[in-house]
Amino acid sequence: MNEFDWLPAIIAMVVCIIIIMVRVFMGPGAPTRLVAFDTVNTLVVTSLVIVAMMFKHVIFVDVAIVYALLSFTMTLYVAKYIQGDKF
Repeated sequence: MNEFDWLPAIIAMVVCIIIIMVRVFMGPGAPTRLVAFDTVNTLVVTSLVIVAMMFKHVIFVDVAIVYALLSFTMTLYVAKYIQGDKF
C-alpha cells in the first residue's frame, strides 16, 4: 500500500471538519458550538490515526491519544464554565 490509498479517507475527514467548523463559528449557542468543537477534535484524532497507518509511524497514535485526553479535559472545563459553576 502506498500513501495515496489513504487519500479518499483524508479528503473525507477534511470535508467533514470544514462542514463542522461552520457550525463552530455560526452555531446558535455556546453548547452547540462546544459539541461541534468536540466533534472536530474527534475527527482530528481519527485523522492522526489514519496518518499513522498511512506512514506506518506509531508516534502519531501516541500524539492522537494525548490530543484526545487534552480535548476531553478541555470539553469538561468549558462545559462547566458554560453551566456557570465554579471550578
